[in-house]
Amino acid sequence: MGAPHGHRLHFHGHSPLHRAPAHHKVAGLITFMLVVVATPVPWLPAFAAYAALLAVLVALSGVPVPYLARRMVVETPVLMFAALLPFVATGPQVAVLGLSLSEPGLIAGGGLVMKATLGVLASLLLAATTDPRDLLIGLERLRVPVQLVQIMGFMVRYLDVVSDELRRMKTARESRGFTASNPRHWPVIGRSAGALFIRSFERGERVHLAMISRGYDGSVRR
Repeated sequence: MGAPHGHRLHFHGHSPLHRAPAHHKVAGLITFMLVVVATPVPWLPAFAAYAALLAVLVALSGVPVPYLARRMVVETPVLMFAALLPFVATGPQVAVLGLSLSEPGLIAGGGLVMKATLGVLASLLLAATTDPRDLLIGLERLRVPVQLVQIMGFMVRYLDVVSDELRRMKTARESRGFTASNPRHWPVIGRSAGALFIRSFERGERVHLAMISRGYDGSVRR
C-alpha cells in the first residue's frame, strides 16, 4: 500500500483511478493530449484549466507529487530546446533581463513548455496508475495492432533486464577507477552504449529463436 510495486513507473494503489479500465484511461489520455496540442498558445485560461484537471486527478489517484516530480526529468531535453528558441528564432525582438530575444521564439518556447509539461505529467499519471499488463490488455481492446502490442510487451518485460545489464557495466567501469567527470570520457560511454546495444540485440535473437523452437507463429496464445 502506497509503495512502488511492479514496474518502476507503476505506483501501487487502490484509488478510483487505479481501478478504472485501462483502455478508458488510454483513450482519455490520447483525447487530452490532442486537445492540449490543438489549443492555441495565447489561450492561457485553457491551459490553466488543463493543469487544474491534472491536479484533481493526481489528488484522486493518491500518487505522491514528489514521485511524479522525480520522473518529470524526462522532459529535460524539451525544456532545453524551448530555452534555445528565443535566441535562434527570427522576428521582432524584445528585451528581457538585458537580453534581446525573439518575441515569436518566446511565445513558441512558452507554448512548448506548457504543452510538453501537461503531456508528460498526464502520461506519467497513466503509467503510475496502470499496471503494464493491464495497459497491454487495454491497447488490445482499443484494436492496436497485435504485433505492436507484443513488441511493447517484450519491451516492458525485458526493460529491467537491460537496465540490470547497464548497471553491471557501470559497476565494472567504476571498479576499475573510471568516472565520467569530463567530456574526454564520453567516448568510453559511447563504446559502453554500443556494447549494450549488441548484447541486447543478441539477447533478442536468442529469445526469438527460442520462441520459434516452441511453435511461435506471430500470435500469442492465452
